[in-house]
Amino acid sequence: MLHHIVLFSAKSPEYVDEIFQGLKLLEQIPHSETLVITRNLKKDQISGEIDVVVFGVFKDAEQLEQYKAHPLYQESIQRVRPLRDTRAVADFELGE
Repeated sequence: MLHHIVLFSAKSPEYVDEIFQGLKLLEQIPHSETLVITRNLKKDQISGEIDVVVFGVFKDAEQLEQYKAHPLYQESIQRVRPLRDTRAVADFELGE
């Protein structure tokens, strides 16, 4: 399984809700095993700059590409990109 994590920070705190709502569109895309969009709870004492997290699990890289090719993915990008400061991605597989 391919795990896909994307971390977002807003350019301004007033944009966090709009980013969250723009990313929630992604949950409607059928090409994932699991997909969760959530606000960061900011419980870490050292780092609190991440505002919204996307966590997805995909069968393989092909399924991830199908997800990214969906029209709602592009719509989400158009809504979120102007409002975000940071976007960091990690993709990894866990052994069976």
